[in-house]
Amino acid sequence: MTIDLAALPDDFLWGTATSAYQIEGAVAEDGRAPSIWDTFSHTPGKIDNDDHGDVACDHYHRWREDIDLMRRLGTNAYRLSIAWPRVVPGGDGPVNAKGLAFYDELIDGLLEAGITPSVTLYHWDLPQALQDRHAGWQSRATAEHFASYASVVAERLGDRVTHWATLNEPLCSAWIGHLEGVMAPGLTDLTAAVRASYHLLLAHGLGMRAIRAAAPNAQVGIVNNLSTIHAASDREEDLAAARRMDGHTNRWWLDPVHGRGFPEDMREVYGVELPERQGDMELIGAELDWLGLNYYFPQTVADDPTGPAPRVRTVRRDGVPRTGMDWEVDASGIEDLLLRLTDEYGARKLYVTENGSSFPDAVRPDGTIDDPERQDYLVGHLAACASAARKGAPLAGYFAWSLLDNFEWAYGYDKRFGLVHVDYATQVRTIKGSGHRYADIIRGHADGARRAA
Repeated sequence: MTIDLAALPDDFLWGTATSAYQIEGAVAEDGRAPSIWDTFSHTPGKIDNDDHGDVACDHYHRWREDIDLMRRLGTNAYRLSIAWPRVVPGGDGPVNAKGLAFYDELIDGLLEAGITPSVTLYHWDLPQALQDRHAGWQSRATAEHFASYASVVAERLGDRVTHWATLNEPLCSAWIGHLEGVMAPGLTDLTAAVRASYHLLLAHGLGMRAIRAAAPNAQVGIVNNLSTIHAASDREEDLAAARRMDGHTNRWWLDPVHGRGFPEDMREVYGVELPERQGDMELIGAELDWLGLNYYFPQTVADDPTGPAPRVRTVRRDGVPRTGMDWEVDASGIEDLLLRLTDEYGARKLYVTENGSSFPDAVRPDGTIDDPERQDYLVGHLAACASAARKGAPLAGYFAWSLLDNFEWAYGYDKRFGLVHVDYATQVRTIKGSGHRYADIIRGHADGARRAA
């Protein structure tokens, strides 16, 4: 399969992505306090193999080595997240100077290497203190504290960082963390989940305002994980279920940040009163500078009238290739979503902020790792991205998930998404075949841009 690299702009951002809790480790060093993921991962039975992020990839101590890996891949951008409990350990109140200094140094190191930092302020690691004090995202106070934290970070880094995301995948924080219970904080309460969803998006709006006030040159967006949704049959009930699942997965998160408010049909499905105050919708719907898409798989659903909201069940399709996560492989979905965001939501600028695949990796006797399935996934999805760009999607960058194998949330360390293999016992990093393939693609795009010039 070929990638139409000429469809991508010359200044395209070729990046990798990570998140703080998944790679940093050093969870009790230099003033960092516990997050809800520290608590959740140390609760017996919550994480496969009872794994946790205490050490992870030890990026806190090995970040220089990891920047060198980025240089070897040829990437010109890096999407990282800031650990809120490292910067403001109590969630609000005193700022931890050593925590801010770590990110200060990391940003400088990236810039010295010619790599553009893309900073996400919240990738799920809420300070445990706010969960204890305010029930976390169920409270408006947490959104207000997020704005203060955003202001602190933007004031410190905003002279060098222009590319900002408020939240990563608020769907996971709300639905998987508060409704399904398999992510922190581990609740199974629809009312709590809907309230959390509201306050997460309020935090986005308040955070956007705070970042722009502190860093006038900031380009601010939000990152949503979206899926293409298919009905399991042409039955009216299944078509309605697909509509509800689209609302649950996509529209609930897209409509409010585009000034459309929360979808009325989904308000009825959930039956939970939103904690709305005057002016909130204007904050949440303030114009975005860019929109981030995280895409991994499509979903096929059928009606489940007796199930919990949104009353759907996922249908497994036979004969469809799957990743090591048992997720369907369908590159057409990323093209469809990029075009939908362009046509239906009028996106001004789009980034694929995460896209990747987990497969079992075999380390050869000579220490190399060939991962043909991950390479095929990467090429197929990049080809679909380029096709969307050719059709008019304002795609400005692609961030492969992930730079490193890392702590994969409830799956622990068994699932590997990295372009770089990590031996967790020794912390030795090895670029996989997919990493070398990505480097070739990046070089090919640069060579084409030079020839065109």
